[in-house]
Amino acid sequence: MAQLLIISGYLFLLLLLGIGASRLFRGTSQDYMLASHSIGPFLLLMSIFGTTMTAFALVGSTGESFKEGVGVYGMLASSSGIIHSLCFLLLGVKVWELGKKYEYRTQVQFFRDRLESRWIGVILFPVLVGLVIPYLLIGVMASGTVINKVTAGSIRDGQVVDGTFEEGTFPQFLEQGKKPQSEEPANFIYGSQGGVPKPLASLAICGIVLIYVFLGGMRGTTWANTFQTLVFMVLGIVTFVVIAWQLGGQESFWASLQMASNSIPVEKLTRIHIPPEKFLTYMFVPLSVGMFPHLFQHWLTARSAESFKLPIVAHPLFIAIVWVPCVLIGAWATSDLITIPPPVAANPNAVLPFLVKQLAGPVLGGLLTAGILAAIMSSLDSQFLCLGTMFTEDVVRPLCGQRSLSDRQQLLVARLFIIGIVVLTYGLSLFEPRRVFTLGVWCFSGFSSLFPLIFAALYWPRLTKAGAYACVLAAAGSWLWLFRASEFAANPNFTVNIPVPITLDGDGYWQLMPVAAMIACSTVAMVCVSVVTRPPSDATVERFFPKNGC
Repeated sequence: MAQLLIISGYLFLLLLLGIGASRLFRGTSQDYMLASHSIGPFLLLMSIFGTTMTAFALVGSTGESFKEGVGVYGMLASSSGIIHSLCFLLLGVKVWELGKKYEYRTQVQFFRDRLESRWIGVILFPVLVGLVIPYLLIGVMASGTVINKVTAGSIRDGQVVDGTFEEGTFPQFLEQGKKPQSEEPANFIYGSQGGVPKPLASLAICGIVLIYVFLGGMRGTTWANTFQTLVFMVLGIVTFVVIAWQLGGQESFWASLQMASNSIPVEKLTRIHIPPEKFLTYMFVPLSVGMFPHLFQHWLTARSAESFKLPIVAHPLFIAIVWVPCVLIGAWATSDLITIPPPVAANPNAVLPFLVKQLAGPVLGGLLTAGILAAIMSSLDSQFLCLGTMFTEDVVRPLCGQRSLSDRQQLLVARLFIIGIVVLTYGLSLFEPRRVFTLGVWCFSGFSSLFPLIFAALYWPRLTKAGAYACVLAAAGSWLWLFRASEFAANPNFTVNIPVPITLDGDGYWQLMPVAAMIACSTVAMVCVSVVTRPPSDATVERFFPKNGC
């Protein structure tokens, strides 16, 4: 029961931290949603990094590396380090300046003023919410899987054979994490019994996040994110060291690291099976941070423009600290140093918790699991709070018209909507799961397809209201079309194939990531419609692009 007790203790500690931070709450909607613009450089770095490093980065990258090899790091992590920091510099600072000047709380408020359109939120709000919900699903699904796999055998010790749970038959080779001398039956289902059920584990995570977000708002979320970011970064490194040492089996860590790395199959060490054009167009996915509504809200919490310097410089380094160990662990799991049971191998989301369960002792395994949960929960809270803020500011307040809402009423509306979103997300998580990495890529691709809109709104005075509408509709339409074509993310290798006369592999077509087609559609629609429609008024252009540069 050690793992279960440690996980419960960590969640209780986090709950206390969130409740303690809520005591600093000033009682206003401004403080609840934006922490009264009081977040300094360190807390801004921790909250921004924590909310972008989700289950996608830990559980998803390990599972994807297990399936596809170490090329996963080059496809997404290395480009993310650079592109994220560029977005913080080019978008975040300007968003903060405008938000501070005109008292914006959400993206829709900014676009409403910039585009001279009261109704831009009618199409933009549902699109943003529709993309955030799959993002939330990633965390809720992964948290349930992690707790279930790590606590397997804590409640009952046994295995499932032919659908029947058998007491006391937990295979010895799995306890040691080593390859068996003989092949085990293929119908062995690891971790489906004897642990905390996935629905119950996910419910506990949702409930704890809901409590401290409900009470503390942005200030409680920022403090909780800072704590959780520190936890998962430190324990992530510990996880890497422990798994490498156990798999390598050598006296020194360096020798064990070499042994584990040398055992990776050759096909997992290269990206030869990944078409060059697919690898290149993966670089469009990190542009999603420019349109994350929860990240937009975190930018607005900064105390000053100077607060962005530390996140811009440190973010790429932090990404490497998290992604490199996770990708290597996933690749090590394909070696002959350990056997991954068929049900786990078929579910990449379970690879990381399986390795933690098998290769770490009960106490250390519980601590490492807490680190994984910290990464998952550090994004869930920001997303829940963001949706409550958006609903209050972009739906309820405009509908009220001249009847202004009091601070107390705004807080009530935001909190009630947060509860509704938590319930909806939890309910959706009970259905058939998808690979965390695949679902994450689709979610990020949708936000990336809206990147031209935020970039043009900040740097292209000629952007018009009609052009913005065309951009959003083209992005949403292309995403829905391609998502349906991928069988709703059931096909993890889905690409957009473009016939060309000559290719490097001789197949006669380019295999592009869907995000490339989405960005092309939204950009072309936005530019073409903006050029042929009436430009924004001189007053709006002067307001957002002043000639004196102030």
